[in-house]
Amino acid sequence: MTEPFVLENEQTLSLHKWKKLQPNLVVGFTTKNGGISEGHYNTLNMGLHVKDSQDAVYQNKKTVAELLNMPTENWVGCDQTHEDNIVKVDESYKGKGVFSYDTALTGTDGIYTDREDILLTLCFADCVPLYFFAPDHSIVGIAHAGWKGTVKNIAGKMIKLWKSEGIKEDSILVAIGPSISAEAYVVDHFVVNKVKDVLPTINQDKYMKEVSEGQFALDLKRVNYELLVQAGVKDENILSSSFCTSRADSLFFSHRRDKGNTGRMMSFIGLKGANRK
Repeated sequence: MTEPFVLENEQTLSLHKWKKLQPNLVVGFTTKNGGISEGHYNTLNMGLHVKDSQDAVYQNKKTVAELLNMPTENWVGCDQTHEDNIVKVDESYKGKGVFSYDTALTGTDGIYTDREDILLTLCFADCVPLYFFAPDHSIVGIAHAGWKGTVKNIAGKMIKLWKSEGIKEDSILVAIGPSISAEAYVVDHFVVNKVKDVLPTINQDKYMKEVSEGQFALDLKRVNYELLVQAGVKDENILSSSFCTSRADSLFFSHRRDKGNTGRMMSFIGLKGANRK
């Protein structure tokens, strides 16, 4: 399968297939390159909550905003806590969590909107970014799925929320973004048992492999794929990135590879209004 996330410039990857469906869609993932941060955060750190210079993060965000033609005052950011809380946002949320963590949406790992000129953003450094798009309804969303959010089924919860708004699950497009691969993500029995609980009918060989006694290589992308199919999303409507954030060290920060001393990439999605195309 062709990699769905294409390097648009030094700073961003774009989901070209979706943009062809909706030209005013802004959707993608940042790299770690083309910013001004230094040290562990070299160079395009997008996370306010790591120990980077706040001024550097501000400038990095402004650089990306200019590339996307979506000003930072239209962005929405969250205080991510590896849970499954999802919030629908509107114009009143614009600017929250962009330059101050104090204003971020508290305890929120998923956001969606049906309004134009709002850029939804979340931060990552190995966890799975999930992108949601219903072209016929002009609704977009993103979610942060580490192993905790994954086993709480944040993916299925987003689908359920959209269904409650009258959107059929088989019309929803989902993309699984760059994140850690199974080869780089080894976990213990505690984690894999949680996964088994949410995928009781799925053969565990599809998403995990024992690599040593009590240690398992876990494919979080595949787990989220299975949860999406379980929620009613059509297989052909799911795109999945082959990028491993841990192994592609020239492109991405990685919490596991860098032993926690690292920056953050940013997932983003939004629909531009007519005045911003």
